[in-house]
Order: sequence, then C-alpha cells, then structure tokens
Amino acid sequence: MKVIFAGTPEFARVALERLLAAGFEVPLILTQPDRPAGRGMKLQASPVKQCALEHGIAVAQPMSLRLDGKYPEEAAAAKAAIVAASADVMVVAAYGLILPQWVLDTPRLGCLNIHASLLPRWRGAAPIHRAIEAGDAETGVTIMQMDAGLDTGDMCVIERLPIAADDTTASLHDKLAELGGRLIVEALELAACGGLDRMSQPVEGVTYAHKIEKAESLIDWSESAEVIARRLRAFNPFPGGATSLGSEAIKVWGAVAEEGSGAAGTVLSADAQGVRVACGSGVLNMQLLQRAGGKRLAAGDFLHGFDLPVGAVLGEGSEKV
Repeated sequence: MKVIFAGTPEFARVALERLLAAGFEVPLILTQPDRPAGRGMKLQASPVKQCALEHGIAVAQPMSLRLDGKYPEEAAAAKAAIVAASADVMVVAAYGLILPQWVLDTPRLGCLNIHASLLPRWRGAAPIHRAIEAGDAETGVTIMQMDAGLDTGDMCVIERLPIAADDTTASLHDKLAELGGRLIVEALELAACGGLDRMSQPVEGVTYAHKIEKAESLIDWSESAEVIARRLRAFNPFPGGATSLGSEAIKVWGAVAEEGSGAAGTVLSADAQGVRVACGSGVLNMQLLQRAGGKRLAAGDFLHGFDLPVGAVLGEGSEKV
C-alpha cells in the first residue's frame, strides 16, 4: 500500500516512523515550511521533514493547498506531486494546513487522520491540553476518515487511554503519539484487506479544543487550587503558568493542590517543600518555578535567589505574561 504522509511536529514523526517500520511505501511527505526557532531564530526543519530526509523521501512544503488561495503556484506544485505519487491513502497527523476537497478526493481510500482525543470530544487544535485542563479521566486516539469539516469525519479505529493524576501535556503527548502510531498501522492493515469499518460520530458530546493562547497562562488566584493545578499541567511545556510579585515576573511549571485557606494570592509559606499560595478555594503548592531569564528551579533553590515572604500577595495588578 502506498501512503502519502502529511504532518509536522513530533507527534506526527512518531506515526511516520511506525508506518515506515511496518513496511508501508511512502513516496511523498507533506509538512509545514521551515520556521525560525531557537535563540538564533535560524530556520529549522520540522521533525517530520527531518525524518523524511533521513529516509530519503521526497518532501513538499507548500504554504497552502488551496488552488484559489494566496499561494496558487505552491498549491499547484503540491497537487502535481500528490497526483504523481499515486498513493492509495493519505495519513494526516497534526499537519497544520486545511485540506481542500481536491486533496480529500485524490487518494483511492481518501485521507485518514490521527486525532488525539475520543471524538467527538475535543475536536480542534489542542485536544491533549484541553483534556487535562478540563479534568478528564481519560482520553485516547481516534483514527478518522477525513471530510471537509473540523474533525467531523467518520471514526474508523478508537482506543482509550487513562489520564494519570500527574500527567502533563508533555507526558500525555508521548503516550498518545505512541498509541496513534500503533493504531494507524492497524487501520491501514485493515484497509488493505477491505476490513476498515466506519462509524459516524455521535451527535452528543461535541466539544472544541481551541488553540492555546499565551495569555491563558496568567494565573487567576481567585480560582480553585484544583483548577489552577490542572491548568499548569495542561500548559506544560507551553505556555506554563505566570504570576508576579510586584514588578518581578514568575513562571510556574509544577504545583499541586492542597487543603487550606487564606486571601487569594497570599503566600502562606515558602520553603524547600514549596511555595504555598491561597486560592479562591484550597492552596496551591508551587514546586517548580522560574524567574525572568532564569532556569526552572525546585522551590528551595528558587528561594535562594528570590524572596517570597509570607503575607506577600502575588499577581496584584499584573497583566503581563
């Protein structure tokens, strides 16, 4: 079976590696254009492109696939490459571009998407983050037959995965990437013998995982400690949590909710066991912190260079993140 693969980040690279290891022929890979990254802001290839180059696979990086859009020449060149590949199916994983109808219709078996949620819950851009933020007990991966809607296509394969109490987006991402890689291989093996069934998504239970915005990192101490702790796990590795003491910005990367009370935002204690801050309900024990321009440090080490006195109030008048 010939497979065109479309994806960009590490989540997609894992699936691509599994497909190649399983022996599927991949004549063409689509991925996002190289982007500036790192301190030097040099152009860097996506993880999927790096994998493609390692395996000697042709790569297309159009800015758009819309033939009537802003980059018609790039789209036309991508179409020529897709048609020439004569693939049976396209596998899509966190690609980052909308696929117009001509792409969906080109492969004989259409396009299969690896989506990191139990559809129809958490359609959209950030399903892993939003599942943790919402306090979901489980998530999973859905292999979906793509249509023109936003993650609305028929479900082909679905498997559940529990969300651990200490899972961050980083740790859950890695689990789901491995699961997605295994499931897409299973789905294609079923498709090869005509045994890949399809089921419409339920009408009930639809939620949308909107893109994570940096402004969401600002901690609102009037919320409960449980809610804040979940959001910090959801926003690790990006964008983290943000608060301040006066003009000093503080990033929070790890914390747990505890019992206790006090005026929201007030530091109740600060030592090697953590910085305990009163919330709207409960107490947040911040255990991994970072000051502007510094490294992430355990609470005890952080406090050696940053004074957080008991009674100090965090976040007053802070609007920056």
